[in-house]
Amino acid sequence: MTDRRSTRISSRKQPRQVRSAGLVAAILEAAVQVLAKEGAQRFTTARVAEKAGVSIGSLYQYFPNKAAILFRLQSDEWRQTTALLRGILEDAGTPPLERLRTVVRAFIRSECEEAAMRVALNDAAPLYRDVPEAQEAKAAGDGIVEAFMREALPDAPEATRALAGDLLTTTLGEVGRRFSEVPRTPAEIEAYADAMAAMFCAYLRSLGGG
Repeated sequence: MTDRRSTRISSRKQPRQVRSAGLVAAILEAAVQVLAKEGAQRFTTARVAEKAGVSIGSLYQYFPNKAAILFRLQSDEWRQTTALLRGILEDAGTPPLERLRTVVRAFIRSECEEAAMRVALNDAAPLYRDVPEAQEAKAAGDGIVEAFMREALPDAPEATRALAGDLLTTTLGEVGRRFSEVPRTPAEIEAYADAMAAMFCAYLRSLGGG
């Protein structure tokens, strides 16, 4: 059995010229289309190369295998989520609970807008889930929620803040994923997000947040 922790998922090299960057962008765009159409089980480097209109050799210059492509798509998604959290939760000019409402609404909308891709990437996760690069990429945004909880719950014990942060991120991820698995109207998304935001805000108030 192959040890997935030893699977190579890092890019072979980084594009240094405009043409190379364009090639990588074309490969990743093709990968998104192939993944959305074929799903994780039928996703192959050959299909991606064909869709991108490049040779398989050109693809392998940057991605050693399909796990590397899928991990790049997933890590890009993680970076986007981290940027979303940072942009909202670190806005010191806005009251903490208002920031919390905003981030919940934005997250749920994002989950629904990109549901097909997220489902496919979740199916592909066993290919790279246990490798060190994946753990590092996924952990990159953990400190953002921790810092927010210190601000929102300044008088709460550290263990309470840690529990609140874990509850927030776990619930958002799991419930958001399940809610977005079926098509939703804008009105449904707004109502669901508002209800979830109200639930979180009530919870933080109960812990002394305001």
